[in-house]
Amino acid sequence: MIDSRSKLQAALQKYKTSYPVEQFFISQFLSLLQSPESFQRDHLPGHITGSAWIIDPTREYVLLTHHAKLNKWLQPGGHADGDENVLRVALREAEEETGVKNFTFLQEEIFDIDIHPIPARKDMVAHDHYDIRFLLQADRNDPLIITEESHDLGWIKIEALSTYNDSPSLLRMVEKVKNLL
Repeated sequence: MIDSRSKLQAALQKYKTSYPVEQFFISQFLSLLQSPESFQRDHLPGHITGSAWIIDPTREYVLLTHHAKLNKWLQPGGHADGDENVLRVALREAEEETGVKNFTFLQEEIFDIDIHPIPARKDMVAHDHYDIRFLLQADRNDPLIITEESHDLGWIKIEALSTYNDSPSLLRMVEKVKNLL
């Protein structure tokens, strides 16, 4: 279980991926983690975040949030705010942003990693999110609760995801799910 900085560092060192961009990210994550403040949202130029790629049992749908601040369809996730247990961060954010309480971890290892830019806002300069992603499963019949962090929530057909968000990062996770079948 990835429940501490040292376990995250070890997991990143062992992380195997066939995607060159992720291979490049590993050293950047390990470098960031040398800073004692890397789990704080005010650490610049970037900080650790945790997110959840939530699929249904058929693996045909993914649960996404239409993020209010970024105005994009994305997986639930957010700031660690000092919590070095990124698995717990991802689960907390998934619950807070969707209202779903019954998740199953399909694996407790890292599912995906990404470094992506966050644009400047009135209260924060532009910075990077160093996102650790975990693969979860939930029932599409569980009620969803839209919070102030989202414009909408929805189970999106994986085959149609690119019409909602064609980010290479999200499409990479779609490909990974297809490879699980």
